[in-house]
Amino acid sequence: MASSLPSAAKPTPDAERGWIDALPAGVQPYARLARLDRPAGSWLLFWPCAWGVALADGLVMDWPLILWFGLGSIVMRAAGCVWNDIIDRDLDAQVERTRARPVASGAVSVKRALLFAILLSLIGLIVVLQLRPLAQGVAIASLGLVAAYPFMKRITWWPQAWLGLTFNWGALVGFVAITDPGPALAALYAGGIAWTLGYDTIYALQDIEDDALAGIKSSARALGPRARGGVAGFYGLALALWGAALWLVRPDPLVLLALLPLAGQFGWQIRRLADTAPANALLLFRSNRSAGFLLFLACAVAALQR
Repeated sequence: MASSLPSAAKPTPDAERGWIDALPAGVQPYARLARLDRPAGSWLLFWPCAWGVALADGLVMDWPLILWFGLGSIVMRAAGCVWNDIIDRDLDAQVERTRARPVASGAVSVKRALLFAILLSLIGLIVVLQLRPLAQGVAIASLGLVAAYPFMKRITWWPQAWLGLTFNWGALVGFVAITDPGPALAALYAGGIAWTLGYDTIYALQDIEDDALAGIKSSARALGPRARGGVAGFYGLALALWGAALWLVRPDPLVLLALLPLAGQFGWQIRRLADTAPANALLLFRSNRSAGFLLFLACAVAALQR
């Protein structure tokens, strides 16, 4: 059980002290609800959008879209977290790392949390209106995935796959905001799903014992002692699919060299994953902000040298 772990190995509670404690008392629960002190998720939502823009060769003429996608990633990740916390409030109360979340702890009522999610979504709508009609439609289509995600951990051992569909949807939006979809986009998106399966399996290692007690399904529980090998396989598949995406944009063996820094970063994660302690799992999960940036650079190299 998580409670039997040494204190240094316990998952970090979601209500840990930080800069949010300097905010007015009435604002603090909403800032925590939006995960403003935990930006890794916003980065992981943003990078696929940036990959799509870059691979579609939109970095020069359409660079303001990157800024809009940055804002959209922050508010829509926050809205998704609020929705997730509303649906999962009873489960969150059973897991050490999440029991202090504002909805699970009662600091924010379900009604107020829902109103907050609507407000965040309206800000996201402003971002969507900056896109061409095709991209607007693609962006709005993601809402079904977002709404269904919290239920996946109850019905499948692989909710991380659904998260992959959801968190990488921005690659589709970013690409079609610039040009029409094609095979390169399909490979980019599929690679993102494999990537998410990897990093979110690492994330789920933090809660594996509490999840078992609460009956929460995850890829980490499904893989068990094979989690490290599973992550390596997911990352290998992601690299192969992303290599195909770059090749379809620029069929030159040299363009594949742009993926070497990312391959090295993935290799570092897999080596470090020999230690599955919660603190190390969180470190490796957060390092995927850098992995997303490295793929962004590779997409830019492939597109700008066409």
